[in-house]
Amino acid sequence: MATLEATLDGIRILLESIAPTLSIILIILAGIVYGLAQMQTPDSRGRWQSMALGLFIGGVIIAAIAGAAALISENSQTLLT
Repeated sequence: MATLEATLDGIRILLESIAPTLSIILIILAGIVYGLAQMQTPDSRGRWQSMALGLFIGGVIIAAIAGAAALISENSQTLLT
């Protein structure tokens, strides 16, 4: 059982360390894709803008979850006891 806890703790630490970086990358990539969308023809511009919006929202969600990770972890541990 201790091995499982150590493995889960290692995964948690890894995710907490890469989440802010991943969030920033997604938000910057969304801006680049949105800028490229402005150079497309009108019929394909909507697809590019939709992808940019999805990237931006994904980055914001990852940032929100990473910011609240400690609170989520604390509350979930009290639910199991």
